[in-house]
Amino acid sequence: MAPQVFDQQLKKGSAELLILTLVEHRSRHGYEISKLIEERSGGALKFNVASFYPMLYRLEERGLIAGRWVEKAGQRRRRYYKLTAQGKDVLKTQRATWLDFVNAIHRITEAENA
Repeated sequence: MAPQVFDQQLKKGSAELLILTLVEHRSRHGYEISKLIEERSGGALKFNVASFYPMLYRLEERGLIAGRWVEKAGQRRRRYYKLTAQGKDVLKTQRATWLDFVNAIHRITEAENA
């Protein structure tokens, strides 16, 4: 598998976890979520608009996040997303799964360097 394809698959597989994490404690709009992912990853993770917003819509359709439109004076209307109760359960499971995966990879890669 080419490195670029592998990187895309990793990004795709972790996107849901990242989004759910960023709306866990407070509502955020889509642009803010995508910018936080980019900033906190040091630019390693970037999502293009064509794939990012449909991902938000799918999470909302699945009941993991809830969106609401907010209008503020002098600003364009934005859709803010927050984590639902179902989303909290899924996030908890995804975090545990991701941690198990990362630990397993670490054990394998460190064993070869020991």
